[in-house]
Parts: sequence; structure tokens; C-alpha cells
Amino acid sequence: MSVFSLSRFELSPASATLVIVVTAVGFGLVPVFVRELQGLGTGPATIALYRYAISVLVLLPFLPRERHKRGKALLLAGAGAVVGLSVIGYLEAISKAPLAAVGVVYMSYPAFAALFALVLLRQALSWRTFAAIGLVLGAAALLLDPATLSPEALAALVWAIPAPIAFGFLIVVLSGMGGDLNPLERAVCTLIGAIAGLLPLALYEGGGSVMPSSFNELWLIVLMGLVTALIPQMMYTIACQKIGPIRTAAAGSFELPTMFLIGWLVFGEAFGLVELVCAVLVLSAILVAPAPAAAPEPASRRRAVQAG
Repeated sequence: MSVFSLSRFELSPASATLVIVVTAVGFGLVPVFVRELQGLGTGPATIALYRYAISVLVLLPFLPRERHKRGKALLLAGAGAVVGLSVIGYLEAISKAPLAAVGVVYMSYPAFAALFALVLLRQALSWRTFAAIGLVLGAAALLLDPATLSPEALAALVWAIPAPIAFGFLIVVLSGMGGDLNPLERAVCTLIGAIAGLLPLALYEGGGSVMPSSFNELWLIVLMGLVTALIPQMMYTIACQKIGPIRTAAAGSFELPTMFLIGWLVFGEAFGLVELVCAVLVLSAILVAPAPAAAPEPASRRRAVQAG
């Protein structure tokens, strides 16, 4: 399949929303690998680097080289670097706080995505936008109870706050500011930016080396890279362009109930009525969130499709 044939792969708003939900399940599996790798002594920056490394290796041939694409490529790489660095606090919080609480903090990103869409894309905030944001934040308010969290957990959650801000920004850049870049080009630019931001910190953590120390660590890295990064990232990058940042953010919030289930089934954390209500609120946000009309396809891409 050629790069340009991806442009022929048409998704309806409903099917694109479903694709984002599926990718959210993949992203929601991150804590399983993070806690396993942390148990082997791997630091958060190194884990984040590992998560993106396989994707970069696979997608590197799709790095855009045309001069007219360089500006957008640098924009996406910058957004990727910001997200990569912010993920460190999120991964650290996973090891020190309940997954439900970490997920609640992270799932505030639809609000930030809406604000960035307003500022960067001049996308009006309709009542459906506010309703979707309110439902997600309502789910967050139900679960984030300081009285039940230790000071260490609260501090970790504070350091996790930059992650949803950065991810909200990335959603807007990916879905509305990529110009002529096709989905694979957008994905590789973002991932290279993340790698560039994380590599110095990972080298510091590893005493100058980022090589896995055992076979057990290696297979966890490969599996994490495929299941939580490469496959869902490609699907996400394609689908988010079909439905815009607001519905993308709302559908991606399905990661929250995924994290609830992971915490309950894998780590024995609580899953009761409150968690169930939160999951329902998030699913309601997905249904309420607006899907703006698709932007006209750039003329250069239409010509490339016809030529391919």
C-alpha cells in the first residue's frame, strides 16, 4: 500500500469515532507495561522513550523531505517534544497513585483541546462542546478525592497535569494544523519530536545508556511499543483528521474506563458504583461531542492521489 493510498481510506464520522475509541483502549494499557518496567528499575523518561522508539523505526521512511512540508513537520515535531516531556510526570504518577486518580487528571485534556481549538483554529465552542467537556470533568470530579490520597500521590498527580495540557495541544495540531502532510508523515514527525525531547533525560537516567538490561525488559518494550504506540498511533492519526479535535478528545476519553478496568482486573484497585457512573459520563461525552465538517483536502494531496 502506498503512502498516498491512505488518503483513499475514507471514514465516516461514526466509524472514525469508533477507531479513536479502539485506540483509547490501546493507550489505556500503558500502565500495565509501565508498572512492569518500573519494577525492573526502568525510569519514566526511559520508558517513554522505549514506547515511541519502535514506532519511529517503522515510520522513519515516511519522514517528509519536500521543502514545502518542512514548516508543518517542524510544528508537529515541536508538539511531539512537548508531549514526550510531559508524559514523564504522567508515567511517574502511575507508579505512585491509583490508576483511577491518574486517569481522571489525564482525562481533563478534552477541555484543553477545546481551548486550543478556539485559539489556534478559531473553532467556535458550541453547547455540545461545553456539554462534552462538562461530562468528562464531572467524571473527574467524582473520582478525585484528596481525602483518600496520600501526600505523595497528590504531589505525583500535580506533576501529571502538564500531560493533558500537552496532549490537548497535540490533538489540535494533528487534526487541524498538519497542512499537506499525510497521516503517516504527521505521525513520524510527532514521534521524532518526542524522541528528541526524551533522549537526553533517558540517557541521564540510564547513566549514558538506554539499552535494555535483560531479555524480559526487551520483550516488554517491544510489546508496549506495538500495542500502546505504533498500531493505535497510526489509527489515531488517520481518524482524528475526519472528526476534528473536540470529538477526537471526547472519544479518546474512553481511555478512562479502560484504566478503571486495568486497575481493577490487574492491580486489584477499587471498581464500584462511582467508577461505573464515571464511565457512563465519559461514554455520554463521546456521543454529545460535535464532529465538525471535514476540511477541504489540500490540492497538492488530491493531485498526489490522482497520480498514485
